[in-house]
Amino acid sequence: MPEYRAHFDFDISFANGGGLAGTGFRLDLPTAEATEDEIARLLVAHLGLALVDEVSLRGLRVVEEPHRGSRGVEQAVDAAASAGRVVDLSHPIRAGLVTYPGLPAPTITPHLTREDSRARYAPGTEFAMDVIHMIGNTGTYLDSPFHRYADGSDLAGLDLASLVGLRAEVFHLEDAWDGSRRGIRSATLADRDVRGAAVLLHTGWDRWFGRPEYGVGAPFLTGEAAQWLIDAGAVLVGIDSLNIDDTESGGERPAHSLLLDAGVHVVEHLTNLGELPPRGARFTAAPPAVEGFGTFPVRAFAEIPA
Repeated sequence: MPEYRAHFDFDISFANGGGLAGTGFRLDLPTAEATEDEIARLLVAHLGLALVDEVSLRGLRVVEEPHRGSRGVEQAVDAAASAGRVVDLSHPIRAGLVTYPGLPAPTITPHLTREDSRARYAPGTEFAMDVIHMIGNTGTYLDSPFHRYADGSDLAGLDLASLVGLRAEVFHLEDAWDGSRRGIRSATLADRDVRGAAVLLHTGWDRWFGRPEYGVGAPFLTGEAAQWLIDAGAVLVGIDSLNIDDTESGGERPAHSLLLDAGVHVVEHLTNLGELPPRGARFTAAPPAVEGFGTFPVRAFAEIPA
């Protein structure tokens, strides 16, 4: 089902004095036939403004474009989504996969081949058993507090309730920067209630996963935005980029340090976030309960209900 957004400049005046202006604004629309007055009212609702006197829109264009989660506009649901569906948000793991430049790639070797197993079992019965050798930071993985802090909870100590069926707040940010500014700031996230939610940052960087381009110039979450998410009550933060921190900053890791110290889980190297609505999905990313281990791949997925 097509989705539409309005592009425009605006001027808003208030009944008690003062005004507000904006250029290049974009707003989700419930339908392509929305009138200018309806779009003006949606703008006021999205911005949460009170005592508005007049709204003037300039250069108004309505274009077919995926919704980004504007307040006041219900998310459209197509026939396929109405039956409910599951979206896989994990990169497949394979031998030789380079997840993060400089880290070892996994190797997969047989422990028991199907051919060898035939001598151990009844005729017609065979099994394969394989050994995988990999670093925990492989594919799409979760960071526990133990990854950053020696006295933090390891994978076995995580509360499953904080990893399964979380309300997902998805921020579609792939068109939010031009490459000169890579950091995601708190102001970009502040229009949502994220308390108790998994905050998923869709940057579109996953398109480079497994290629050299993935390791350079990647988007990241700033330290002040990480603190804002903690204060706002988020329980998990995921991103489809190289790292939740800026790996080109000289070794500082403020987002990891703040989030994991506060017990907020971190999931990195997500994919397919563009298939999720801004709101309404449920997110799961549960690693195995490995004692004394800080990171491990997850099968992250989102459930989009009927």
